[in-house]
Amino acid sequence: MKILLHLVLLLFLGSLTVSAQSIQDLIDQVNIEKLETILNEFSGEQSSSVNGNTVTILNRQQANNELAADYLVERLSAMEKLSITDQAFNTNGRNIIATQVGTVNPESVYIVCAHYDSTANYCADDNATGVAAVLEIARILSTQCLENTIVYALWDEEEIGLLGSAYYAAQAAANADAILGVLNIDMMGYDGDAVGTPGDNQFDIDYRDIAGSTAMKNDIISVLNTYTFDLKVVEVNPGTYSSDHSSFWDQGYSALLVGESWETNDQTPFYHSSADRVATLDLPYFHEMVKLVLGYMVTKAELVAFENGVTSMNGLLTATQNASNYQWINVETNTPILGETNQSFTPLANGIYAVEISLGSCTEQSEPIVVDNLGVNTLSTEDIRVYPNPVNDEIRLSYSENFESLKLKLYDVSGKLVKEETLSNSKSRLSIKSLPKGIYFLKVVASEKSGIFKIIKE
Repeated sequence: MKILLHLVLLLFLGSLTVSAQSIQDLIDQVNIEKLETILNEFSGEQSSSVNGNTVTILNRQQANNELAADYLVERLSAMEKLSITDQAFNTNGRNIIATQVGTVNPESVYIVCAHYDSTANYCADDNATGVAAVLEIARILSTQCLENTIVYALWDEEEIGLLGSAYYAAQAAANADAILGVLNIDMMGYDGDAVGTPGDNQFDIDYRDIAGSTAMKNDIISVLNTYTFDLKVVEVNPGTYSSDHSSFWDQGYSALLVGESWETNDQTPFYHSSADRVATLDLPYFHEMVKLVLGYMVTKAELVAFENGVTSMNGLLTATQNASNYQWINVETNTPILGETNQSFTPLANGIYAVEISLGSCTEQSEPIVVDNLGVNTLSTEDIRVYPNPVNDEIRLSYSENFESLKLKLYDVSGKLVKEETLSNSKSRLSIKSLPKGIYFLKVVASEKSGIFKIIKE
């Protein structure tokens, strides 16, 4: 899996085991900085890149939202295990659909969805919040092998009559598609209650006694009570028909709406106006909402019983899963290592390694492992000091020897190189201000020595 939990320094002194991910692990991967970036890009607060061009998506009204649709196609196409359908349903309307086929029960379908069109400029809460939630959930779950199929759907023309979702739902019914549940997200970023006051962090579940919608509601509440969320549920029955889940009610499918609490009059006061901006949202509340939806979706999709861990014993790396195929990978270059297709692998050089494991139709990639003690002297904390740690904006380095230069490579927890720089004696600082919070590993190469230092950005 390319969204990975831990980088570990491998000392080759004894053994090390890295285990697979759980539902809680996946919930914890929901990244508030990534959500905020999507909100700002999709509501036009900041520019983004679409088809290689720098653009600003300021308006998403149905006759003017081709750029927004292209943004969605591009983001979803970059994710693993997803097949993309750009579904034109009338002259202007485009539903953007990404399907992750289940490896055990491909015909059993769960949908998480949101509309992406708007009524005015910006419209961050309505419904860039829903779009950001679907994209972030897809980013995380598309790295997993799931037993059931998930459809990540972004509907067009909701604001002029639920046209996109109605088209899809009618087609699904005509094809007798086995849709087991539709979770619709529409406006989930506003919470006006002061922290700690009655009503703080309430959210609505709108449902009706149609198909298995009541059971869906109960399942979400079960997830809410099983894991840790800073949220309080408000059950609304009969729920509103004024969003895309009702298109599926009309076709006899189980569906419901999750969003901020209109039932307690705690919805955004900037509804359907250009004053609906990111700055008016409660981002920690939004973060909790996205985590809850992801927890429900992965619970219903069901993680495949797949052990993607790695053990280390005296320099030998071994995949813990007995599988049909293995491919060891150099994470730094993102390339397979020629001939290394066995369950075990002995690295011959320092680097960051992972193994891609295939079991039937399921393929996942292990956590990356840093090897830093082979064939070259290792920088110690006596040679070089990396501080402060935790850090906010800038990593500083001081060193005992007069190194001519330092070559720095900074990797995130996925093993991706996020920053590279060469420092001279006159410069000993590395800015990480633009990077999201999290764990990083800094590889430092100085003369004939190298070392890797764990960095925590707060």
